[in-house]
Amino acid sequence: MPDEIRKLTDEIRIFCDERDWKQFHDPKELAVAISAEAGELLQHFVWQTSEQSVRRVAERRGDVASEMADIAMLLFEMADYCQIDLAQAMRDKLEKNKLRYPVEKARGSNKKYTEL
Repeated sequence: MPDEIRKLTDEIRIFCDERDWKQFHDPKELAVAISAEAGELLQHFVWQTSEQSVRRVAERRGDVASEMADIAMLLFEMADYCQIDLAQAMRDKLEKNKLRYPVEKARGSNKKYTEL
């Protein structure tokens, strides 16, 4: 696992261990929390046009960043709990997506790979 991800994961683990939260943070609960935090991020953009959403980020960058950080911390914690190398999983998924979305078919398209 890359050093920066490992360092952040270690900091998150220490933070949770100091508060004795592991008893509450099993994979299901972490997945639920990730979903809930993603909903909080989404709240910043509900009923916004694309242009408005760009302005919203500029105007509320700190709030948006905080919600993104909540999601990322929970995801890092879940990967650690499940003993998944998140960096490698992301690389693997990117390679899979390169096959699913070849440049010559996917460039400029928002179609799902099954529709290309």
